[in-house]
Amino acid sequence: MAIYFYSTRDKSYGGFSNFSPHGFELDGVWWRTSEHYFQAQKFAGTSHVEVIRGAKTPKDAARMGRDRQRPLRQDWETVKEEIMKKALLQKFSSHPDICETLLSTGEEEIVENSPIDYYWGCGKDGSGKNRLGILLMEVRSILRDRLAP
Repeated sequence: MAIYFYSTRDKSYGGFSNFSPHGFELDGVWWRTSEHYFQAQKFAGTSHVEVIRGAKTPKDAARMGRDRQRPLRQDWETVKEEIMKKALLQKFSSHPDICETLLSTGEEEIVENSPIDYYWGCGKDGSGKNRLGILLMEVRSILRDRLAP
């Protein structure tokens, strides 16, 4: 049986959302959420990184990251999944509570149940790529290997 998540209000799996309030240090600075980190990396090497890092909410960070007035890095499409995975690994490594929740999912499929996102989520009709869920399963495997006796 698959595990579906989407909202941070989800009692069981809300921590899987990139909007969840699980900050972490990465690249020598503090990030409020994995959404902040991910969106900022679209503009690596520019002043936009700090502006997005300072966004009050993950929703604000997402809006800024999607603003095409900002100069999207040339290699974004080829690096975005590695960046997401790096953020997720740091997030779950930094918070034992959500790490334990992730590991407790065993071998279950994890699905971001986004009705609007057909790349990171499963989309309204389930035909999406679910790349966020797939990366979470990869992170689960990495963490399991790291924590194995």
